[in-house]
Amino acid sequence: MGQRTPVFTVASVSAEQRAILPQPPLLTFGEVYDRYINDPTRGWSVRTRNSYDTCRKVAVAIIGADLPIRDFARAHCRDFIETLRFLPKNANKRFPRLSPRQAAEKAREGKLDNLISSANVNAYLTDLSSFLNWAVQEEYLDRNPARGLRLPDEVAKRNKRFPFSPTQLKKIFDAPLYRGCVDGERAYFLPGTERPQNARFWIPLIALHTGMRLNEICQLDVTDLRAVDGIQCFVVSEESLVGSADKQLKTRTSERVIPVHPNLLDFGLLKFVENRRRAGETKLFGEIAPGPRGVRAVAFSKWFTLFTRKAGAALERTCFHSFRHNFRDELRAARIDHDVALAIGGWTNGASTKSNASENYGRGHGVKVLHDAILKLRFADIDLRHLRGSG
Repeated sequence: MGQRTPVFTVASVSAEQRAILPQPPLLTFGEVYDRYINDPTRGWSVRTRNSYDTCRKVAVAIIGADLPIRDFARAHCRDFIETLRFLPKNANKRFPRLSPRQAAEKAREGKLDNLISSANVNAYLTDLSSFLNWAVQEEYLDRNPARGLRLPDEVAKRNKRFPFSPTQLKKIFDAPLYRGCVDGERAYFLPGTERPQNARFWIPLIALHTGMRLNEICQLDVTDLRAVDGIQCFVVSEESLVGSADKQLKTRTSERVIPVHPNLLDFGLLKFVENRRRAGETKLFGEIAPGPRGVRAVAFSKWFTLFTRKAGAALERTCFHSFRHNFRDELRAARIDHDVALAIGGWTNGASTKSNASENYGRGHGVKVLHDAILKLRFADIDLRHLRGSG
């Protein structure tokens, strides 16, 4: 038999020998957090990466970049929460000369107000905990010290956002913008003869009839409304047929296909889209300026808030996102199969996908199935007959 190669274990190495072996570097909290953000194996969307990086900046500012990662403990998590509890909203912009801890101290003393909510604190905790779970997997930590830490939310989840009431919907879609206004820009709230075909006109209508999130609508390309299996559909995807590089989705599982409701066809949507294409436009609503992070929804959301006030439709706990709640209720009223409803609304869970949405829609539900469901939606709470043929 040949001579065996000796096998050495940690136990067989003497203390003296271990002392001269190369030791792993003593990394800091800030260094490990940087490694997490820059980990090439994380398949994050731009929006998710921005969220995690915002949390990183706040956590490092509060906890300290130079803290050895092995010394990170639950006490640091408690201190993080206690600081966030008194952190003013948009503190870095409102008080750029103050650190998060300094801003929180002034708020605790009653010198600053308008603090972030418990839901915001919990969102930071969720992002921090995701980092700590990764640190455990990468063997920088033995356990996640933030596990189980959350603030009780003073606003019950079911009360955070309401759907628009029938009265609110009537005030929105009976406003001069939809009945006839002076113009679609500055005087959209004054009665007149103009029937503008622009983002302000179409985006609320699309939201009501599709349940799409605001930014999903604002960032649509002119090619994102197209025939899939012979049925006109909205294709919600980060991929672009015209080279757009600005589209972002909340999650990869938000990719989906939504057949166009007959109401939108009656209102002239296809003619509007075709006019945009003929004009050489790439974006369906190119008049909406991208925000500082490329998110077009920011500017439109501010306008819509003003619009509902002028229309007399503004109430607490309702906002543009309320259309998504209206759409979910409409699916329930039509007794749409639960899985089909989730697929249409993009509420499905599961592994992310990078494939084209038109080839991987609804986790197995064909376009015809989705279309049959859309055809059952009546929207009986609002009379929109005055919009037929308006295109």
